[in-house]
Amino acid sequence: MLTKRDLTLADGRTLRVYDSGPITDRGELAVFWHHGTSQLGTPPAPLGQVADQLGIRWVSYDRPSYGGSSELPGRDVAATAADVAEVVDRLGIERFATLGTSGGGPSALACAALLPQRVVAVACLAGLAPYEPAGLDWYAGMAADGEQELRSAVAGRPALKKYFQTAEFDPKTMFTPSDLAVLEADWAWMGSNGAGGIDGIIDDDLAYVKPWGFELSQVQAPVLLLHGEDDRIVPSAHSRWLARQLPQAHLSLQPGEGHVSILTHGRTALEWLRLTADRSTPGR
Repeated sequence: MLTKRDLTLADGRTLRVYDSGPITDRGELAVFWHHGTSQLGTPPAPLGQVADQLGIRWVSYDRPSYGGSSELPGRDVAATAADVAEVVDRLGIERFATLGTSGGGPSALACAALLPQRVVAVACLAGLAPYEPAGLDWYAGMAADGEQELRSAVAGRPALKKYFQTAEFDPKTMFTPSDLAVLEADWAWMGSNGAGGIDGIIDDDLAYVKPWGFELSQVQAPVLLLHGEDDRIVPSAHSRWLARQLPQAHLSLQPGEGHVSILTHGRTALEWLRLTADRSTPGR
């Protein structure tokens, strides 16, 4: 049963935390879900049944400035790790896996880099690479709307706010036919899980285009990178590049899949996390 509560952190901020609760009848694997930009932190309902089957305990939160969570002015991607550490400490969780989708991918990697003794495995679905690294044309393949949004972020907060005041998004240019199909089926859940405001989106965008606060070489845990080859929001070249930088990367590119339809491979990600975590646990 999923619970939602607000935790007061040591610095006085509030984080809205979601927890499906301890699994007492078998060995659980806690998986910390990192939501995509424009979504709230509620764990993905379409993956609820498979999580139950695998003995997975969902834990997640609304990132700062989203939903019920306080803002964290000037936050970078690395700031995620300290917040996550405080959440899992409060819940009595020692070791866990991370799963991030889209804009949540960098946060999942941050936890692995900065909490190396606690994160046993990472899965990123359609995750972003750091901004304009050597060897990657960062904007290539992005839909025009998404590219303009991120270029506005590079120009700074005032420019990004101005962009959102006039922006008009066309789903048919942002999403592929496969994306639109799943948004009308199992992943229609996303329509009820939207952020409802732009503050968190702005803070996310600004964090993506400045230094993340850690090096990818610090991520020593195994990482599964799942990406749709037709993705127009975060092109698959981002995961291709990440796979070359991460010490233990496993890259899986899915033909015909887009930015949302890649989530239909969530079962694969959860099964991989469960297997990888079990292999790293003594006695299992």
